[in-house]
Amino acid sequence: METPIAPESGDEEHAVIAHFQLASDGFGNADQRERIYDAEQVMDAATEEAGVGEVDGNEFGGGEAVVYAYGPDADALFKVLEPTLRSLPFRPAHVLLRRSDNETRVDL
Repeated sequence: METPIAPESGDEEHAVIAHFQLASDGFGNADQRERIYDAEQVMDAATEEAGVGEVDGNEFGGGEAVVYAYGPDADALFKVLEPTLRSLPFRPAHVLLRRSDNETRVDL
């Protein structure tokens, strides 16, 4: 589903924002956080090798983990990140592909 977003300057980067539900409230357990950190390292190396952007960090809280990645083309970035994102076991999960003029949600 595409959602229009407010117009801004056209030079902003696109984003891939992945949301994962953790097994418990709060920050999840240490094993869950470690799996997210490991996946981030894999995705960071893949985006660098492909030259499509960068993984910019994460947030934990409220029983959710969110991973942020940015680049010039959300679709190309997601194509590189998708195998690792889908390999994570945490569900429900979804990704927001944020482009300069719209946002698309992809369920994992």
